[in-house]
Amino acid sequence: MSPAFPDEPADSFPRPPRSFADGAGRTIDVERASDADAADLLAMYREFDPADRAQGIPPVQDEAIEQWLDTILAEDCVNVVARYDGAAVGHATLVPDGDIGYELAIFVLSEYQGAGIGTELVETLLGLGQAEGIEKVWLTVERWNDPAIALYKTVGFETSDAERFELEMGIRI
Repeated sequence: MSPAFPDEPADSFPRPPRSFADGAGRTIDVERASDADAADLLAMYREFDPADRAQGIPPVQDEAIEQWLDTILAEDCVNVVARYDGAAVGHATLVPDGDIGYELAIFVLSEYQGAGIGTELVETLLGLGQAEGIEKVWLTVERWNDPAIALYKTVGFETSDAERFELEMGIRI
């Protein structure tokens, strides 16, 4: 797989740390995530709705979640966490994929979805990626996941492959 990317880079995105009011009026804090956030993220992923899992992630069992977090919280990855009242309610990551660029994944607890947290989380992650010198970001999304597709298009992702079960999208930052 070799995703296509737009010719022109997107505008600049906000960088963490930052706070915003979501659509439900809650104050959400977004900050860079690190190994120190692993316990909070484990707690969040324990609550994650199985219906919201895609492509086998996040894993279900604690040990598998811990191993997965060890991988995506590694130094070569870029992560942000969204918190409400100190608890993790969303997480987004950029994982390096060789010479292709970075793959994006985002997770928001179901009771916080539809309030703009996902958009703010992705924009903040892309801003951090810009600050880190990342130029290309790609993702795959199930073609029937209309809310996610709309989110990605809103922040500037373009569809590069629609021939398969999943859409492939890319952005140049």
